[in-house]
Amino acid sequence: MSLTVKNISVTYNPINQSNTFTSGDFISGQVILDVANNTHMQSLSVKLKGKAEVCWSEHYGKTTVVYSDKEKYYSVERFFVREDKHNGNEMLKDPSGQPYSSVVATGRHVYPFTFQLPQQHFPPTFKCSVGKVVYTLETKLSRSMRVSSKDKAEFHYVPRPDESNPELMAPQYGTKDKQMKLFNPGSVSMNINTEKMGYHLGEGLKVLAEVQNNSSRAIKPKYCLYEKYSFFAKGKRKLHTHDLLKEEGEPIEPNSKKTVTKVLSIPPSLTISILNCRVLKVEYRLRVYLDVPYASDPEIKFPVVILPPQTVSGATNSDFGIWNQPPESNMYPNPPPMAPLAPPHNVVGPPGQFGAPGYYGPSLSQFPAPGYPGPPGQFTSPSYTGPPGQFGPSDSHQSDPSAPPLYQEYQLYPQLPDHPEKS
Repeated sequence: MSLTVKNISVTYNPINQSNTFTSGDFISGQVILDVANNTHMQSLSVKLKGKAEVCWSEHYGKTTVVYSDKEKYYSVERFFVREDKHNGNEMLKDPSGQPYSSVVATGRHVYPFTFQLPQQHFPPTFKCSVGKVVYTLETKLSRSMRVSSKDKAEFHYVPRPDESNPELMAPQYGTKDKQMKLFNPGSVSMNINTEKMGYHLGEGLKVLAEVQNNSSRAIKPKYCLYEKYSFFAKGKRKLHTHDLLKEEGEPIEPNSKKTVTKVLSIPPSLTISILNCRVLKVEYRLRVYLDVPYASDPEIKFPVVILPPQTVSGATNSDFGIWNQPPESNMYPNPPPMAPLAPPHNVVGPPGQFGAPGYYGPSLSQFPAPGYPGPPGQFTSPSYTGPPGQFGPSDSHQSDPSAPPLYQEYQLYPQLPDHPEKS
């Protein structure tokens, strides 16, 4: 920051207690400029952006290869001041309808603005060491023969909950049979069903299991909910899986049949499923298996989709702002207290509105039935995975004859194998 420009910042006004925004919300804020002397500006702008990006490195001997990619959702810029007015960007005006002056006097100046988020559904805000989905407000001050002054503020976006897809609410079924020999002769079978595929954070996941034990030893049903992060760049895929919770049922005695019900509580801290992003995915699986002594465990996997939190119908202070109204309607809920700011000197006219093409991802009908291998897809075992990386030994790998030799794994995550050996 130069001696003339003491500070420039961009802030926004929260519209609910959780400080989140969703599709169609109006986001209002202000650019605050503090200058020590009279200053001439070539341009002063504010930009609304949304994007996803991934980046990781892989080591093959002495060679390091960096994989990166990004997906842009929207980028809309509005100018308070711009001497070159031939680029077609919208110019914001002061309350009297006049353009802002390109010369500002010593002191603090506040430039308010309002954008409307597009109605399309985009991936929710997400961050990890390899990829992220971010939504930001950025401001930039340009002056002749000077380095530009910039500031950025991130805001948290959550898509509206959408339960209109019947496949999300349809029951899921799976069946598995296994014949054993040697130390535990006989057979076991299980029929598993769940009430639906889509669940909200904190909701109970009910599993109904019908188990037939025709073996000579007792068996025990077990349940595992795990997350699956996938990152894509330059034709490579990096995969991370991690067990979230494990539970087990009562033993089922030899030569008996039993129906058991188990309710697993979806942790409220999970990331919402991301299925509509080209460069990364956040998915969840429920793995139900039988702990069979002296034999491999038969298992069934179900896809689990974590939906955005539910809103209260008819509420005027929705946690996700879906009832947020434009400034002219005077129907904004009272936002939480903010850090003291200079009182706005003026307000902007009509809010900036824009549209952006939505990316809705593949149809849920592509998910294969549990127990059916099917072609590689979102809910089947991947046909290939990227080599291990920053997620450490919990990654899943498959050999790729065309890939260079595996490199040294990092140890940034605890060793949490996806499917640990049974005791």
